[in-house]
Amino acid sequence: MSRRHVLRVAAGVLATALSIVGVQSVAGTVASADPVVAVRTVYYDASRAGEFTTNFTQAAAIWNSSVSNVRLVAGSPASVVIYVDNGWPRAYVQGLGRGQVYMGWQAVNQGYDRTRIATHELGHILGLPDRRTGLCSDLMSGSSAPISCRNANPSATEAARVNALFANGVVPAHLAEPAAMSGTTYVWNNG
Repeated sequence: MSRRHVLRVAAGVLATALSIVGVQSVAGTVASADPVVAVRTVYYDASRAGEFTTNFTQAAAIWNSSVSNVRLVAGSPASVVIYVDNGWPRAYVQGLGRGQVYMGWQAVNQGYDRTRIATHELGHILGLPDRRTGLCSDLMSGSSAPISCRNANPSATEAARVNALFANGVVPAHLAEPAAMSGTTYVWNNG
């Protein structure tokens, strides 16, 4: 077998391998295609959320339509477990994409929107802190927004931050635990 034949075979094998992983060969040169974005899946368990299960299903759908680097999926093994109790809504964050959420009746009884609360608390699990701006347009403003606020969608800035935290399905070391996030408890009416 000639050296030229070996090189052609090797080039063909390389081109086939590169096309499988999303890189194309053009006129004998290798050019990269659009990068493949890996999506990280965060499984949640809302089986203990009682009458709020639907709100958390809606909240997951809202996040899934707002961000591209992470997907919230009901299933197991769950890294997020959702409960319901009589207190204030809160999130116990144990790391990016991990923790417990409590849907507390206290905020619901005061008139706060159930789906906004659910989406807000999942926002903590996705790495967002409270931002007490008082603006209804800011999901993470929480209870500082008026009780009449029904917006359950993250702002463009909030969605961009979650996408940055979950870029390419892998959390960069410098973002793995946002400042004071792991072990943090966020309470709906705090502040």
